[in-house]
Amino acid sequence: MAQEYDLVIIGGGTGGYVAAIRASQLGLKTAIVEKGKLGGTCLHKGCIPTKAMLRSAEVYAVTKRAQDFGVEAANVSLNFGKVQDRKQNIINQLHKGVQHLMKKGQIDVYEGIGRILGPSIFSPIPGTISVEMNNGSENEMLIPKNIIIATGSRPRTLPGLSIDGEYVMTSDEALEMESLPDSMIIVGGGVIGIEWASMLSDFGVKVTVIEYAERIIPTEDHEISKEMQRLLKKKGITILTSAKVLPESLVKDHGVTIAAEINGDVREFKAEKILVSVGRQANTEGIGLENTEIQIEKGFIAVNPYFQTKESHIYAIGDCIGGLQLAHVASHEGIIAVEHIAGKKPDPLEYHLVSRCIYSNPEVSSVGITEEQAIENGHKVKTGKFSFKAIGKALVFGEADGFVKIIADDVTDDLLGVHMIGPHVTDMISEAGLALVLDAVPWEIAQTIHPHPTLSEAIGEAALAVDGKAIHG
Repeated sequence: MAQEYDLVIIGGGTGGYVAAIRASQLGLKTAIVEKGKLGGTCLHKGCIPTKAMLRSAEVYAVTKRAQDFGVEAANVSLNFGKVQDRKQNIINQLHKGVQHLMKKGQIDVYEGIGRILGPSIFSPIPGTISVEMNNGSENEMLIPKNIIIATGSRPRTLPGLSIDGEYVMTSDEALEMESLPDSMIIVGGGVIGIEWASMLSDFGVKVTVIEYAERIIPTEDHEISKEMQRLLKKKGITILTSAKVLPESLVKDHGVTIAAEINGDVREFKAEKILVSVGRQANTEGIGLENTEIQIEKGFIAVNPYFQTKESHIYAIGDCIGGLQLAHVASHEGIIAVEHIAGKKPDPLEYHLVSRCIYSNPEVSSVGITEEQAIENGHKVKTGKFSFKAIGKALVFGEADGFVKIIADDVTDDLLGVHMIGPHVTDMISEAGLALVLDAVPWEIAQTIHPHPTLSEAIGEAALAVDGKAIHG
């Protein structure tokens, strides 16, 4: 017998389950269809496991230099098996929490693959969902008034560079390594590639990063990119930019050899393994989109500002629609979609107000636009920059590299962007995000008294520096 719902969500990742909770709060009878585990990529293959491992790498790196803090810690060693166990224990704990939230919200969860059917005896419009159950039982038929597609994404690879999980891997396979390689080539110097480069280097792996663009983390402000490259090289990481990997040159023989073209010259690189980190592609196959009028543009589902597709009762959120492929973005997109379904008239999401983080060592965080983007948009800019070397708490931490950079309009004084690289900056960016939401100007940030000694003093000093008034700079 078919089950009727106000809303069925295909995909139980961060965007999907948060949307389900909001729908439950608004009194909508809701179900989630999830082929894997609740929590999706972020919980099981992305945000949480990588950050757990990055923390272990950070502790290991700090412990090796414990004598700098007056602590004698001889014979420091790494037990990678315990690193993996800790990672999995964190995932399991959070997974149980998500399952509890589904029960609390009386949200039905169907474990299987959901496909949208065309018009049928159940519905004159596309929307009935057939669930192929993981346990092999007969398909469940769900009849929703509304649907949210939240199927996420998966790692992209390069043509000719096939993933075998042994010599060539994506982040999915790398997370399951039972032991660390002696060396790793990372193809791609974007956010994920740099996080892995930092982590593996801190674990003691010899790392080479090959990036096609002119600089690593090319979506960040140019000064942030330049500082990151300097600090990663300081850690012993080899970084090559403007480099085109030649997949056809790959040789696997007790390790890997691959060539790259750099400024017209072809060079060979050898390592134990290769990690391919060249972005992510949407999961849109096999869910019945061909039975609808939904449009795909550049590989992603096309939506309006309220995340409606061409089928007004079908919405899509998260990585499968492109844009900022971030867990916190997917969550807010899901909330807006649900509130629109419920007739709450939510405001569209303003993507330039979303904070972005890179959890490498050092960390990077940013909100708003870069200096280059500001100039391209016609702004006459003024900037303020303040180094962590002048911040007492950073010296106490033993992590004084990096800076805070604030970009403002020289005519209106409007805040345009804030960019940070250094210790714990991913925990500091929300102040800048709030300042942008409230249309603050640098003077107002500077008037906020930042307690001493804290890392956040760098934000206040950078705000003063915009007008040449930094106290300690």
